[in-house]
Amino acid sequence: MKIKSTLIVLSLFAAPAFASDQGVSKTREQVRAELAQAMRSGDMPASGESGLTHKQINPGAYPVGASAQVTKTREQVRTELEQAIRTGDILAGGESSAKLNELTPGRYPAVAAAPSKTRGQVKSELARAIREGEIVAGEDGRKLNEIYPDRYHAAHHAAANAGQIPTTPRF
Repeated sequence: MKIKSTLIVLSLFAAPAFASDQGVSKTREQVRAELAQAMRSGDMPASGESGLTHKQINPGAYPVGASAQVTKTREQVRTELEQAIRTGDILAGGESSAKLNELTPGRYPAVAAAPSKTRGQVKSELARAIREGEIVAGEDGRKLNEIYPDRYHAAHHAAANAGQIPTTPRF
């Protein structure tokens, strides 16, 4: 009974501390001004389940914020567009997300291929990845050496002692 009465008395003294408004509340006019500003700038959530704002759905209908800076001149943009048209590096019309040079490669110059690895290099990299457990296993994206650390920890140290891999950590 003593504990019960003590808790009741303490809660009565503590209640006003929790009931007081610590933050400064806004006036009705301040809230209306913020609402009007959000509507002008497009920061109001759009209807539906998308969770996007009006500005994200239709960016051209709302003014650009002060943080946007012009980094390219009109001539630079025109030059880039002309080059993209020449090389076919622009999106084709329709619902496809393919570029023109992917749909009709014969109409555009061939893109220079980057130097690739030899078959031997690829095989040696694969063997090293298998040996060290760097192969992704399963749908969760974890590597074998993360799932079974004991299996690959011993193999790593055995290879380090044999001089096959450096003992310093790689970052």
